[in-house]
Amino acid sequence: MKKAISILVIIFVVIFFVDIIKDQIIKSAITVIATQVTGTPVHIDGFSLGIFNQSVRISGFKIYNPKGFSKAILVDLPEINVKYDLDALFKKKLHLVSVVIEIKEIGLEKNKEGKLNVDELRVVKQGEKHESKPSEQMPMQIDVLTLSMGRIVSKDYTVAGEPVVKVYDINMRKSYKNITSAQQLAALILAEPMKAAGIQGAAIYGAVMLTGVAVLPVAVALTLIGRDSVQQDFIATFNNVFEETLKVLKRQGKITKEDKIRGIISVTINSAQINVKIIKKAGNKTQVVVSARKYLLPKPEIAGGVLYRISEKLK
Repeated sequence: MKKAISILVIIFVVIFFVDIIKDQIIKSAITVIATQVTGTPVHIDGFSLGIFNQSVRISGFKIYNPKGFSKAILVDLPEINVKYDLDALFKKKLHLVSVVIEIKEIGLEKNKEGKLNVDELRVVKQGEKHESKPSEQMPMQIDVLTLSMGRIVSKDYTVAGEPVVKVYDINMRKSYKNITSAQQLAALILAEPMKAAGIQGAAIYGAVMLTGVAVLPVAVALTLIGRDSVQQDFIATFNNVFEETLKVLKRQGKITKEDKIRGIISVTINSAQINVKIIKKAGNKTQVVVSARKYLLPKPEIAGGVLYRISEKLK
């Protein structure tokens, strides 16, 4: 009896370690492939492959900036969930029944030379040259791709001094059919949030078309971003928040109003009128509300950029 139990324990331990090794090998392979597709460093925190339920879960998938830009994260995907077809793998085909990707943040950067980081990725360069996918790449089919899009933080370094920061809160969930290559998948992950935010002139839009993406949106859920204000709570005293906010605003533009008693600061930044309201909350919390208008039109992306700057100082 003891011998049988010992054998079972050994079998369990072997299966356990084989499972870990299997996940690590596939995780490394995905990292290498993603790096080849984008031409820039890629990191994955966690990977789990389910054989019986034919599912994959990837956590902490991050694509970093290409050369010529800061070492910041370009795309932050906290979670990817996949349902795959096991039978297709035996036929050397990658058939993914569904892929659900959470896009937490895309960090757009325009460097001093006026180049945009997403346009310098290999997937875009290949699209511009009309290059097809490598012949040795396993045939790929995604039946339904669903993207949950968070926000875009845009930084423009072409201006003198500190970069112009804009934040686009997208809050959109959208699904597509029939993705047939890793290049198409990468292009969609980058281009779709940018299109939703109304960002124009990026070469990656052309890459999406040139790679032959013929997808059909099957569902859309959208939170409108037409408001002109954004807000965030900070664990900090009112005085600290007010003083740090004032410092941030003074570096970005011309202060037109400063009222500490009422918690109000107004500033003009690149012809946009920014109004900041600082509110003391319960406990040690302080709320910052930022609104922005330019030529009487609401500019939530400018307000978001100002709040982003403030939050960096109050981390």
